[in-house]
Amino acid sequence: MRVVTWNELSAENRKMMWVPPGFAHGFYVMSESAEFVYKCTDYYAPECDGAVRFDDPGIGIDWGLNGPAVLSDKDAAAPLMKDWDNPFK
Repeated sequence: MRVVTWNELSAENRKMMWVPPGFAHGFYVMSESAEFVYKCTDYYAPECDGAVRFDDPGIGIDWGLNGPAVLSDKDAAAPLMKDWDNPFK
């Protein structure tokens, strides 16, 4: 598995992130609020929507958090990568 990281994205530096179709992606907000806009290659397909635990030790991403993560219900219930039911088989 290859893990790719990016620099900080902000309105000031105008950097963007491109994620190829079918790739898992994640981010965390370092400010009080944020707006993240997706440009998708196709219509939303809920049957292909999924989540993997952000702190999965098998992935090993150091998020550099300064306290506990605030997660959506979906992300809080996400499985480990090894237990994920991958719709892209």
